Amino acid sequence: MRFGYTLLTEQADPKSLVDFAGAAEEAGFDFEVMSDHYFPWLDSQGHAPYAWSVLGAVAHVTSRVELMSYVTCPILRYHPAVVAQKAATVNLLADGRFTLGVGAGENLNEHVVGRGWPPVNVRHEMLTEALMIIEELFDGGYVNFAGKHYRVDSAKLWDLPERRTPVAVAVSGMQSVRNFAPMADALIAVEPKGELCRAWDAERADLELEPTRKIGQMPIAWDRDPAAARRRAHEQFRWFAGGWKVNSELPGTAGFAAATQFVTEDDVAKNIPCGPDVGSIVAAAKPFREAGFTDLALVQIGGDQQEGFFDFARTELLPALRDAST
Repeated sequence: MRFGYTLLTEQADPKSLVDFAGAAEEAGFDFEVMSDHYFPWLDSQGHAPYAWSVLGAVAHVTSRVELMSYVTCPILRYHPAVVAQKAATVNLLADGRFTLGVGAGENLNEHVVGRGWPPVNVRHEMLTEALMIIEELFDGGYVNFAGKHYRVDSAKLWDLPERRTPVAVAVSGMQSVRNFAPMADALIAVEPKGELCRAWDAERADLELEPTRKIGQMPIAWDRDPAAARRRAHEQFRWFAGGWKVNSELPGTAGFAAATQFVTEDDVAKNIPCGPDVGSIVAAAKPFREAGFTDLALVQIGGDQQEGFFDFARTELLPALRDAST
């Protein structure tokens, strides 16, 4: 299993994120993923810079780690033709190290353009069309498209990387697995559900397609003081307890605050390792490995706690995670 670091736009300003990217590479992470938000989940997180500008800068301060959007929603806030252009450009800046991670999005970020929030079946239809447009543009040449949800008029990407930009798709259930396993170069999920990985592999095997990477994500709250870690995890990450069927629907930070007002520190600590103990983090990562994930991106909760975390990751955490995964 490979281990990555999450550049969480919801908890840090753009310059800090660029600094974190360089430090994470030096600490020994294999890859880095970046969230793409217009809003933080909670006001206490306090940030939401434009991910694609930051990714361009990150491409220049790193040289080894793979980079990924985790994830971009190409159905409302961005038109898929523009997402294809952004992804190709970042992949050029990153010398072929970039993967475009996409998903059907959250109301939290997509409502800002005033087009409403479609039901999940419609969002999947839109994402399917978006992927068709993106992949055709990655082929080169002019693209015209007339679908149920999008039109493209004589679009062409004039700057394409030699290495075609891989596309990873976020899934949360069997419907999204069936829709996107045949179309994607990798799976993305944030829960260690073995049934998702098995169904994904089965769908691709039925079509005689090669196996793909399966990329998970896990939050932790590292701190030398366990009590401080628990407080920070509760303050900034209690929204995580809602699950994606809820998290994709709420329209703003006030909604997430209200929905999680009765979530306690103990509730959060049951699901997120809090404190300096390496063993608890390794134990929390184990279900992802057993479920069939090939990659796991860690989220270190707290934008002001990264420097100590990188030292911890380099000297203790990454060696322990790699030992446990061999």
